[in-house]
Amino acid sequence: MGKPGTDTGSAWISCRADHTYYSRVTITQPTADTRDMALRRGCVTSGEVARSSSSLLKCVAMWPPSIRALPRVGASSSTIGAWLSAPRSASTSRSSRNGETIWRNTESVIAEALDKTGLTAADIAAAGVTNQRETTMVWERATGKPIHNAIVWQDTRTAALVGELGGSDGPNRYTDRTGLPLSTYFAGPKLRWILDHVPGARARGEAGELCFGTIDSWVLWNLTGEHITDVTNASRTMLMDLRTLQWDPAICADFGVPMAMLPTIRSSSEVYADIKTGALKGVPIAGILGDQQAATFGQACLTPGEAKNTYGTGNFMLMNTGTTPVFSEHGLLTTVCYQLGEEPAVYALEGSIAVTGSLVQWLRDNLGLIDSADDIEALAHTVPDNGGIYIVPAFSGLFAPRWRPDARGVVVGLTRFVNKAHFARATLEATAFQTREVIDAMRADAAAQQLDIELVTLKVDGGMVVNDLLMQFQSDLLDAPVVRPVVIETTALGAAYAAGLAVGYWATPDDIRANWAEDKRWNSTMSDADRQRLMGEWNKAVERTYDWV
Repeated sequence: MGKPGTDTGSAWISCRADHTYYSRVTITQPTADTRDMALRRGCVTSGEVARSSSSLLKCVAMWPPSIRALPRVGASSSTIGAWLSAPRSASTSRSSRNGETIWRNTESVIAEALDKTGLTAADIAAAGVTNQRETTMVWERATGKPIHNAIVWQDTRTAALVGELGGSDGPNRYTDRTGLPLSTYFAGPKLRWILDHVPGARARGEAGELCFGTIDSWVLWNLTGEHITDVTNASRTMLMDLRTLQWDPAICADFGVPMAMLPTIRSSSEVYADIKTGALKGVPIAGILGDQQAATFGQACLTPGEAKNTYGTGNFMLMNTGTTPVFSEHGLLTTVCYQLGEEPAVYALEGSIAVTGSLVQWLRDNLGLIDSADDIEALAHTVPDNGGIYIVPAFSGLFAPRWRPDARGVVVGLTRFVNKAHFARATLEATAFQTREVIDAMRADAAAQQLDIELVTLKVDGGMVVNDLLMQFQSDLLDAPVVRPVVIETTALGAAYAAGLAVGYWATPDDIRANWAEDKRWNSTMSDADRQRLMGEWNKAVERTYDWV
């Protein structure tokens, strides 16, 4: 297939390197049959799944049109997403991953995806990278060898350090510059921990012998030899000034981080470098977005007030606030949403929820109440409500909007009447309750900034959005429409969009808007009285989680 501008179309590739479970590469190559089908139907087909001892291959139907008319995403195409498993940590306080394994998995998946589709590097117009944002890597500049495992976003080993950095000013010491409260969540404290605990690391960092990066930087280093990141990932370190989009020397000094270790900050959509090795040698890397920003871009939330919510292991809601950062007064994060080339950066308010989909895993793996995650919806449907129980999954504290690291999980309202179906329903409802809290905070912040989101439809994506019971309950709690797009794996799609815009595959963001397509919509059927009662009981339950640690 040809490069953009030819009448044969071309492919893009989006690579997601995740810190925990998998590396994922998505390649989409339109064929003559799929182009014709797209024009006729605009539909999406179900994927095929093939398992092997080393990987899980899942074909996800997407179609980036090669025709300049840009019909909707959704026609059947040859799209490969590959997941290479990595073992989970059993610890709730420390979670780390082998960085070399992450890279080997990514490299293997790229080659496997190309082989599966019958494509070569010559068929690929550009590559985009999306990644888990806060996971922290340090490696040797001369050899590319990591000096420590990657420290994952959920890892809480930096709790004492975070308190020390806050001093008398507390967790909001740097919020006016970074948009973030001091928290174990972010990359800066994790980097400081590595410098403090790996012998010789600080001296080597000051000498410029070491490189720091989140997983995007690590993957880009291995693909291109360049030490770079983009504004979205840099904004999750606590080391970047949101207004200048550059590393803040004063914050770096306070954190004890040598600036010689830091990657160069670039926009989210530009040609950074050509890949120098492997199956994609010669293909330009042209897009980098942190995973939640990538999902926001993939959902075409390109206008102030538009919001998306990703339902995964945790939940992440982002609302576009335009080209001026809005600093939250209600427990939300201020972050860079994206930056296209030389254009001004676009910002977002974000609500991060630590435990949502992973609560379903807990119900399955720890309690044994279901055999697979897919079983939860059918089980929950066997009862009309939660039986009066509420599960607050503060396994490692509460994230947005409460930010209570002292909280721990509780189950309240137990009676002899409750059975496992009520547990299933309460597990799903916990995700919706936490999301309602975040959108209430967004509404409050938006009102102060005269951003009207009261009538904005919530766009949803991620693995949990196939659960109709959860989506209906979410709409009920929000008293607002909830809409699922045709393509629910919007993270890889967003990185592909960023790369495609940089090389002219798509001309403008308007093409991205035109490419978005609705699959299903849920509207609220709940009375105001029931909604208020449920939220009141949920708040009582959450208050029982405080002051445990």
